[in-house]
Amino acid sequence: MGYRETYAAWQDDPEAFWLKAAEAIDWVEAPTQALFERGDDLFEWFADAKVNGCYNAVDRHVEGGRGDQVAIIHDSPITGTQTKITYADLQTRVASLAGALAAQGVVKGDRVIIYMPMVPEALEAMLACARIGAVHSVVFGGFAANELAVRIDDCAPKAIIAASCGLEPGRVVEYKPLLDGAIELADHKPDVCIVLQRPQHLCELTPGRDLDWHDCQKDVPPADCVPVEGNHPAYILYTSGTTGAPKGVVRHTAGHLVALNWTMKNIYNVDPGDVFWAASDVGWVVGHSYICYGPLIHGNTTVVFEGKPIGTPDAGTFWRIIEEHNVRSFFTAPTAIRAVKREDPKGEYRKKYDLSGLRALYLAGERADPDTIEWAQEILGIPVYDHWWQTETGYTIAGNPAGLEALPVKVGSPTVPMPGYQVEILDEAGHPQKPGELGAIAIKLPLPPGTLPTLWNAEDRFRKSYLTTFPGYYETGDAGMMDEDGYLYIMARTDDVINVAGHRLSTGAMEEVLAGHPDVAECAVVGVSDALKGQSPVGFLCLSNGVNRPHEEITKECVKRIREQIGPVAAFKQAIVVDRLPKTRSGKILRATMVKIADGQEFKLPATIDDPAILDEIKVALQTIGYAK
Repeated sequence: MGYRETYAAWQDDPEAFWLKAAEAIDWVEAPTQALFERGDDLFEWFADAKVNGCYNAVDRHVEGGRGDQVAIIHDSPITGTQTKITYADLQTRVASLAGALAAQGVVKGDRVIIYMPMVPEALEAMLACARIGAVHSVVFGGFAANELAVRIDDCAPKAIIAASCGLEPGRVVEYKPLLDGAIELADHKPDVCIVLQRPQHLCELTPGRDLDWHDCQKDVPPADCVPVEGNHPAYILYTSGTTGAPKGVVRHTAGHLVALNWTMKNIYNVDPGDVFWAASDVGWVVGHSYICYGPLIHGNTTVVFEGKPIGTPDAGTFWRIIEEHNVRSFFTAPTAIRAVKREDPKGEYRKKYDLSGLRALYLAGERADPDTIEWAQEILGIPVYDHWWQTETGYTIAGNPAGLEALPVKVGSPTVPMPGYQVEILDEAGHPQKPGELGAIAIKLPLPPGTLPTLWNAEDRFRKSYLTTFPGYYETGDAGMMDEDGYLYIMARTDDVINVAGHRLSTGAMEEVLAGHPDVAECAVVGVSDALKGQSPVGFLCLSNGVNRPHEEITKECVKRIREQIGPVAAFKQAIVVDRLPKTRSGKILRATMVKIADGQEFKLPATIDDPAILDEIKVALQTIGYAK
């Protein structure tokens, strides 16, 4: 069956579609029903089933004869080491750590915070929690103490699993002072902290609270898999809310097993045994879904990469890993590919490696500008698939189902909605828009299995954040349009649609035009306050390596490009060249913060910011054109 038939089969009988997909999971008690309506627009999937997430990700492959297959490849150009862990090894290691947690009194339903760098032990910690029915909450390693404290108070963990340090190019990030500071700030105190001592930096353990990772596993019986209900939370993942306090996205166990397993073949086109690599971090949703759970549930080999796209040691790192480990499908953020492109615009590094095993490059995490996609297509010679999803959904809302049927790529579109997602474009009043018209992107309820059923201990906030703007729909917070063929275009976050003298314009469309300038490696457009027009757009340009033309010439050409390609209605008159853009650690550009700087407003330093010094650089640059007073 191709895409249209599959999507129609889901629409005709969602219940049968998801029960069929559920047959690929090993159940303790199989579900008799897929969807459970809890009333008031709340839904759960496979709630009557009994299952264990760790069993499906690890033990069943060992029992099925895959014990000798490599489950995890750890590749760290920073330490210069590679480690391979088979499914059989993984089973032993995870059961042992789960036993240590159980020995510390952690039982089904208890929360465990995981604060780890990109090491295999981070995945082992997640799976050990799943093994005994504990609910894990991974917090990005090296996150600030006050942010970690907020999460400790919100989910009240019985235990915290951490490492002594994380490694960045050229520096060691000590985790222990941040962890100690967070526990001190938090009202809730964990009973125990289990700390992995990394040789690059050993930390002091606090007597009576901290245990060494290896010591606490000695003479402890390994833990068996504990069956949990289908609607038992597998994990909580905090996503930065617009209003300071983070939102704890909840993921139920059964739905995420069924949905992630379905995506591995149908979207990412890998078979069990193939090597799959998502170059992300365990602190983000991509790390949960596609470094840890998805590939392992499906019987793939997953790559855990501790490094950066450039500088560890060069712009060829991605290509080296793909060649050495025979990666079939590779998933990363557009910002990572832009970094490689900026460093190596002609793709010289690419030529050094044999990438014949790579079938496709998948991009997500922010809008993939056509320029980046076309560059990657050209130097890799394979399909480049942009796809769109969110922390809340856990996997693809719209993508190209390459394993089901590779649809024609339309550059600038993440292609089409996946089964389970009825995506609609609505105007402010909630009426559907015609093809080609910009509007808010909403998904008709119920959301499919594996998406968020609620927020942790915050049902009212869940409703307010997602369900109230358009009754009967989940509000994605993104704006875009759909074309005549049903292809979706994500143009901006809803708040990045700016209103210039009554015209609603997408900053994403302007960025697309700027990125097409031959000297521009990366750019951002934000709407700043304008007394006359309400808002007016300002462009920020980062130039490619080796460009040494006068900046005024380049900015003039950029202004002209927008005038020609979008029209005078955009009122685009100002662009400035900057060295770098402020981003989160996952590569999203902090546009809202840039707007506040330009408008001279107070702002809270975003918790996820990669390098706060960039904000001062942006302020200084804005002052040269009369903003940020």
